[in-house]
Amino acid sequence: MATYKVKVATGNDPLSGTLDSISLTIVGTQGESHKQLLNHCGRDFATGAVDQYSVQCQQDLGELILIRLHKERSSFFPKNSWYCSYVQICAPNGRIYHFPAYQWMDGYKTLALREGTGKTTADDTLPILLAHRQEEIRAKQDFYRWRVFVPGLPNYVHIPSYRPPVCRHRNPNRREWNGYIPGFPILINIKATRFLDLNLRYSFIKTAFFFLRLGPKALSFKVRGLLDCERPWKRLKDIKKIFPTYKTVISEYVYNHWTEDSFFGYQYLNGVNPGLICRCKQIPDKFPVTDDMVAPFLAEGTCLQAELEKGNIYLADYRILEGIPTIELNGRKQHCCVPLCLLYSDPEGKMMPIAIQLSQTPGPDCPIFLPSDSEWDWLLAKTWVRHAEFYSHEAISHLLETHLIAEAFCLAMLRQLPMCHPLYKLLIPHTRYTIQINSIGRALLLNEGGLVARGTSLGLEGIAEVMVRALSEITYDSLYVPNDFVERGVQDLPQYYYRDDSLAVWDALERYVTEIITYYYPNDAAVEGDPELQCWVQDIFKEGLLGRESSGFPTCLRTVPELIRYVTIMIYTCSAKHAAVNTGQLEFTSWMPNFPPSMRNPPMQVKGLTTEKTYLDTLPDVKTTGIILLVLWTLGQEPDDKRPLGHFPDIHFVEEVPRRSIEALRQRLAQISHNIRQRNKCLPIPYYYLDPVLIENSISI
Repeated sequence: MATYKVKVATGNDPLSGTLDSISLTIVGTQGESHKQLLNHCGRDFATGAVDQYSVQCQQDLGELILIRLHKERSSFFPKNSWYCSYVQICAPNGRIYHFPAYQWMDGYKTLALREGTGKTTADDTLPILLAHRQEEIRAKQDFYRWRVFVPGLPNYVHIPSYRPPVCRHRNPNRREWNGYIPGFPILINIKATRFLDLNLRYSFIKTAFFFLRLGPKALSFKVRGLLDCERPWKRLKDIKKIFPTYKTVISEYVYNHWTEDSFFGYQYLNGVNPGLICRCKQIPDKFPVTDDMVAPFLAEGTCLQAELEKGNIYLADYRILEGIPTIELNGRKQHCCVPLCLLYSDPEGKMMPIAIQLSQTPGPDCPIFLPSDSEWDWLLAKTWVRHAEFYSHEAISHLLETHLIAEAFCLAMLRQLPMCHPLYKLLIPHTRYTIQINSIGRALLLNEGGLVARGTSLGLEGIAEVMVRALSEITYDSLYVPNDFVERGVQDLPQYYYRDDSLAVWDALERYVTEIITYYYPNDAAVEGDPELQCWVQDIFKEGLLGRESSGFPTCLRTVPELIRYVTIMIYTCSAKHAAVNTGQLEFTSWMPNFPPSMRNPPMQVKGLTTEKTYLDTLPDVKTTGIILLVLWTLGQEPDDKRPLGHFPDIHFVEEVPRRSIEALRQRLAQISHNIRQRNKCLPIPYYYLDPVLIENSISI
């Protein structure tokens, strides 16, 4: 007789436990056990429990390679789901085997789990293990399928019974798609996320806090009239009343300094869209700025050409918005522009705007606005740039370059890599809840009648077109962070804390990935000869980048360095990059004139006519402001059920070497966090969005 000591861990989410019957079969190299019921007197498999059992076998099973968990009906109790974290087995010889699960079992079924050692196809020789990984991939590919959301954008998950709304016209009088809150100008489609696989959905805690937070805030906005009032703001200071109690160091700084040129320029470096500006080596023909125009705003004894040659002139170009049609909001035609903004890095290291043109086509009706223009002309010109910045940030930097691309990474991983694969183990913490939040985004924001259609100048189709254009220009090199700063010519720009922190976090992640990859892939042949890896890369290229060869995205990986770069890009995109463009949204946008989502008057064609009244009449009306700030308030909250970067409570890696690498990553990230906090003590505006303790492992909000 051989006795195996078994531990079964149930998840900590309030709904993780089950009353169903759980049985176990153990498979080893020398045989398998009989199916044995795991049952004690009293409650088994309660939330958060680690239950211990003894399993008797007629003989020693040898090296343990597989277990099967059987979930079956238990007498008269109704069927319910069970979240199994892991199973741990101590063999008669004292060796401990760890079987990671970290997944839900819904209904009555059998779940086969492999021992936790990371293995590629080449590492498996036993037919039973090769068959298991092939069956796992086949089942996941049958369940998780690609689906077109908007032609030209990354495809997304299609699961049986999951039918989220898509960008197409529907009868506005039909509301069966949505959970409708009577009287609210908001449609909250919860049905569209209800049918997601349990393994992709938010935890109970995160779901509860997300909707309980949104509902009361929406009700508060409704009661205060912010969602019904279609008139313009009467006074600028009234906008502050939207969030009367919301105050942070940065939100107060925005409110007090938003009109200042230095703060306008600062946001290009350390705001919520810090990856746009490029060094300008030559003034483009479409932006006919002369030395006489800008000489008063440059340092004494210099000129525009000299500053261009020194590398102190920078350009923000919003050409990607050109030709995008606008919509009507609340019965009034909205407007957009396609500005060019010239900036100067002065001797004090401040980034200062020195010229703004609100069109890509110069001419008599498209003046170049300067800091010497009237106060309201210059302020409105800067506000038009900030309006364009809203779309550059929300549609491109935030939604496309993090959420949608990360979802493609996630889905390809689920479809092509079995749980035992080292890359699955490495990547799975960085995909947590990403498909769920994107599903909520499609239901709440990106559908007919959703918040994008009700609160932005471009509307749903316009923002989709912006993203389609942006995806057609995204390159693999642009996602490689160190290269991006060099290509934009900002590698030595002073006071660029986003760059400094992102490079520090990138380096820590790259070192971590290098240690893991080189442990499992000793040479280039191991990379090139891994068919599952190659299918994963091809799936991302085909379905995420839509097969666009000009993107430079690999269709295969042949060397260890190539794989290290590829995986580091993925992990950085799903964690730090998202934190940089998401965490500060509410702080920089709660004062709406700093980030207006719509504009009610066309761009100025003549100087000298702008007044405070025309400025207020150009800004979004009260209702539009309320709708968009409700969204940004929801997205800007501290995530619930958060797992900071480098904290991996789920034990996927069981070998000592990768476990040491994880601990080394935590120590490096802790040092980065300490350095950032020490630096911020001396800054008038702290930059903390890339502090590792504030970065989440994955995109979950």
